[in-house]
Amino acid sequence: MLFKSFSAAVYGIDAYLVEVEVDISAGKGDFMTVGLPDAAVRESRERIKSAIKNCGLDFPFQNITVNLAPADVKKEGSGFDLAIALGILGTTGALLKNDLKQHVFMGELSLDGGLRPIKGALSIAAMTRQKGIRKLVLPVENAQEAAVVQGVDVFGVRSLPEALDLINETREFVAERVNAREMLARASQSAVDFRDVKGQLHAKRAIEVAAAGSHNILMIGPPGAGKTMLAKRIPTILPPLTFDEAIQTTKIHSVAGVLESGAGLVGIRPFRNPHHTISDAGLIGGGAVPRPGEVSLAHNGLLFLDELPEFQRNVLEVLRQPLEDGSVTIARASMSLTFPARFTLAAAMNPCPCGFFNDSSRQCTCTPPMIQRYISKISGPLLDRIDIHIDMPAVKYRELRDDSGGESSEEIRERVIKARQRQLQRYQGEKVYSNAQMSPRLIRRYCAISAECEKLLEDAVNRLGLSARAHDRILKVARTIADLDGAESIGSMHISEAIQYRSLDRNYWA
Repeated sequence: MLFKSFSAAVYGIDAYLVEVEVDISAGKGDFMTVGLPDAAVRESRERIKSAIKNCGLDFPFQNITVNLAPADVKKEGSGFDLAIALGILGTTGALLKNDLKQHVFMGELSLDGGLRPIKGALSIAAMTRQKGIRKLVLPVENAQEAAVVQGVDVFGVRSLPEALDLINETREFVAERVNAREMLARASQSAVDFRDVKGQLHAKRAIEVAAAGSHNILMIGPPGAGKTMLAKRIPTILPPLTFDEAIQTTKIHSVAGVLESGAGLVGIRPFRNPHHTISDAGLIGGGAVPRPGEVSLAHNGLLFLDELPEFQRNVLEVLRQPLEDGSVTIARASMSLTFPARFTLAAAMNPCPCGFFNDSSRQCTCTPPMIQRYISKISGPLLDRIDIHIDMPAVKYRELRDDSGGESSEEIRERVIKARQRQLQRYQGEKVYSNAQMSPRLIRRYCAISAECEKLLEDAVNRLGLSARAHDRILKVARTIADLDGAESIGSMHISEAIQYRSLDRNYWA
């Protein structure tokens, strides 16, 4: 006897439909799964057999063949358990319905018949709607996440018997309903604020410029200067996530398995802070079946690399493509996947191994060759891709004890949002969302400067030995500073401030 049900699998950050065909025939009780299953799928037969028996249901002592179609795509994970179990029960007559074309079933079975959560529920719900299927049945922990997608009835169940009751309509089930806008507003609340940071007014201004134009930033200073503290507060001044950005960010986090249990949406811009021992595959993504790396998990948010010179050289160099393209492509013999990776890079480092080079209060114990070796770990091409780099001195005692308080994140965020709105209006129809993404053609069009500004820029390029890429990034930063001022054109004060943010090119890298 043949019975069909439907499940889904995730490829990259998108899902595709999997047809689960279960056939039972006379025999000794062999259980075979075909359709390019991985080890986790093959092992499902033991979980399914125990789950069905422990739920007090009849498991057929016959030959069982399970086909997962399309058969030419590798299936991985344990999310097919529920669909396979229901297919087996369908052949025994335990289901009152023979047609399950309007259902997609997802979930990993425990030995007692309970359901465990899966990865990629949001992507699966989006695919279900796209295919015109009306009902999605999955573990209750994933229900809110999947219910964000409108047009699909999402049912969260806790066990195999509950799924049976849902199909047989022996109990009344209500589809999960969420208000995605309210969920996004609740999830966007933050516990940190820029007001917590003492002193460092110059650094705060540079970070505001970076946030307003989505520019990459490098902070150099001694230990305890507040570099990490400032970086952790950058997401609080970035514009709030749009609904589309929240959906895309949640998809990536769900597929990677880092979405908090019961969370429906990622409501605050991601802040990823990998340790310097991370591998290039961990940063960019990879694996036999490629998974998103840290650069993709930081999509629409911030990637913070603390102690930048401590990262392996090859790890830092693989950042070049995502910094330029906003995406990362991972190629394998059997597949090639592209993950989105449009993020703002914030990096922090000490000026030397001991951390006190150029510090007025403490003496540096490093020799010039030691400093040179330490600094040279950051390559010129990578430095060129960082628009703003600033020197952060140690905080003075008076600033540390000052209780007057600085600007709050909300005040800074208002200015950042206004600057971003000007950019969105300027680049309508260009598929560009911030000044940092301007192409050379758009730089020529929107960054025209006066003769006085030309002279300033020429002197800076000749004096600092800046590259063509650094020249373009000065113009982009100047355009952002002008947007923060509400100015239509770039003035000499905007160019001067932008040049100041490149002065470290020759301070340390001489």
